[in-house]
Amino acid sequence: MRVGLTGGIASGKSAVADLLTRFGAFVIDSDVLAREVVAPGTPGWEAVRRRFGDEVMSPAGGELDRAALGAIVFADAAARGDLEAIVHPAVRRRAREIEAEAGGGIVVHVIPLLVETGQADTFDHVVVVDVPEAVQRQRLMARSGLTADEADARIAAQASRRERLAVAGHVLDNSGTPAELEDQVRTLWDALRRFEGLPGAG
Repeated sequence: MRVGLTGGIASGKSAVADLLTRFGAFVIDSDVLAREVVAPGTPGWEAVRRRFGDEVMSPAGGELDRAALGAIVFADAAARGDLEAIVHPAVRRRAREIEAEAGGGIVVHVIPLLVETGQADTFDHVVVVDVPEAVQRQRLMARSGLTADEADARIAAQASRRERLAVAGHVLDNSGTPAELEDQVRTLWDALRRFEGLPGAG
């Protein structure tokens, strides 16, 4: 079974992915792959450097300066599109390679921009981690030291909450406690295993 896991920025996708990994899912995280495909010396890194220049490169080791790059692409939709045209195809290729190694079972693809990139229909089941935008804003400001305007720009750059919920086969409400989230993820996992006819559900 191929499961697409998505949610808005700072909604808690990583926490859900960690729980699913613990329960036994084979998890492929697009955020991790997005870093891999633009590591120094890769074709993706070269393409980003050509498009955005040395100003988005860290002096130490030549890695991408993600803060500098983020400041550019979240303020300029065209620049963001250029970056996505470099990163997204490479991430999808790498994800397919890793999925081929899974050997069956329940494979969960964590894709922040699943809705925006039109991938919802390519999965057997879509799970959305949902929180109100006010919670996203608060978490972004606390986690990344962003101003309210900067946080709102990052939220606005993604699909709306309504658009994500429209494609959801299952919604996880992460506006509560970690224990409440774990209970929801365990229920989801048991449902996925029952659907697949795998032993150990319940």
